[in-house]
Amino acid sequence: MSELRIETFGCRLNTFESEIMRGHAEKAGLDNAIVFNTCAVTAEATRQVRQAIRKAHKENPGAEIIVTGCAAQTEAETFAAMPEVTRILGNEEKLKATSWLAGSNAPRVDVSDIMQVKEAHVPVIDRLSGRTRAFAQVQNGCDHRCTFCIIPFGRGNSRSVPVAAAVEQVRRLVAEGHNEVVLSGVDLTSWGADLDGAPRLGHLLSRILSGVPDLKRLRLSSIDSIEADDELISLLAGEERVMPHLHLSLQSGDNMILKRMKRRHAREDSIRFCSDLRSRRKDIVFGADIIAGFPTETDEMFENSLKIVDECGLTFLHVFPFSPRPGTPAARMPLLEAQVVKRRAALLREKGAERLRAFLARQVGETHEVLIETPKLGRTPQFALAHFAQQMTPGAIVRAVVTAANDDGLQVVPGSAPHPGVGAGLVA
Repeated sequence: MSELRIETFGCRLNTFESEIMRGHAEKAGLDNAIVFNTCAVTAEATRQVRQAIRKAHKENPGAEIIVTGCAAQTEAETFAAMPEVTRILGNEEKLKATSWLAGSNAPRVDVSDIMQVKEAHVPVIDRLSGRTRAFAQVQNGCDHRCTFCIIPFGRGNSRSVPVAAAVEQVRRLVAEGHNEVVLSGVDLTSWGADLDGAPRLGHLLSRILSGVPDLKRLRLSSIDSIEADDELISLLAGEERVMPHLHLSLQSGDNMILKRMKRRHAREDSIRFCSDLRSRRKDIVFGADIIAGFPTETDEMFENSLKIVDECGLTFLHVFPFSPRPGTPAARMPLLEAQVVKRRAALLREKGAERLRAFLARQVGETHEVLIETPKLGRTPQFALAHFAQQMTPGAIVRAVVTAANDDGLQVVPGSAPHPGVGAGLVA
C-alpha cells in the first residue's frame, strides 16, 4: 500500500519542519514517497542518512525518495550522485508549498543559496503527530561561525519569527491539547536581533506566557548562556510555568580550546551562569553539549572539560567525539588520533552518567508533576525520565511520587492529587 513517510534526523527544528512538510505533501496529494529530513552536524550523521536511503529504496523499490534538510543543503551533490534519490530540496525550498506541487516538471535538485534568505518562515501547524511535547520554531539560522560547525551553511543567517506569529503558533498547539511547548531554534538566544527594536528572548517568553494562559509548561531547547538577557534569567528563576531545565551550548571547559572553537564565552562565564541561576531557583538542572578531542586539545585541556561538569553541576551531557566537517576551519587543524578522541568521549560519558545517577538518587521520595509521553513513560519538569508500572494517558500531567531510581530514570507512582485541571491521567 502506497503512503507518505517522513524520516526525520537530527534536531528539534527538523521535527517541527517535518510536520510543515507533511502538511504540504498531503495537500499536494503526494503518496508512495519517503522524505528524508537530514542532519549535517557530523559526518556520521550524513553517512547514516545515505545508508538509510539505500535501505529504503531496496525495501520500497517503487517509492519516490526525496532528500531535504541540512545535509541536502550543504551536500546536494552527494545525494545527486545517488541513483536511489528522486529529488533534493534545500532547507528553504522544503518549507514552500509550491515545492511539493511541482510534480514531474520539478528540477531534480532544487537547492538555492540559503544565505540569501532574510526572513523566517512563519510556521503554522496545529499539532505534532505522535508527540505530547510540542516544538515551536521561533528562530532559524546562525550569525556566528564556530570553527567546527557546518550548520550556518545549512541554515543560513539568523532569522526570527515575529512575536505575534510565535504566540499564535503556541496558542494553536495548546488548543490542540499540548500541555508542554518547547521553543526551538538554531541559535535560540539570538532571537529578536533582526526584528524592529531588537527585542530579546526574555520578551518573547513573557509575551507567550501572558498571551497563552492555558499553556501549562514552557521549555527551552539549547541556549547560549552568554546571550541570556535579564528578563529571560528572571523568568527562568521565578516563573513556575517555565521548566527548570536548561541545555547549554558549552562545547568545552578549556579557555584555549573555546578560543580555537571561536566561542564567545569563557569557562568562568558558564560556571558563574549556572551558580547564579541555581542560587535563585534551587530545583533547576543543567545539561550541556561538550565536544571531546577537539584538534590541539591536550590532556590538561581535556581535564578542564571533565572538571566543568562538576563546576557547573551538569546533570545531562551530550558528548560528541570531534568529527571534522569538510569546509570548516577546524577540519584543517591538527587532528588527534582517533583512539584518543574515542577514549576522551568515553570518559566524559562516564562522568555524565555518574552525575545523572547522583541526581536521580536524590529524587527518591520527591513529588513531581510528570508529563506523560507514552502509556508508561513521562518527563519531570527537570526532564528526568519517569517510569510508571501502570498504564497512563499520554498528554496528561500527573503528580507522581518517586519510589526508586535507576541508571537512566525514575520509578514513580501517581500521587493523590493530580495537576489542577488536567486529571489524574490513569487509564481506566
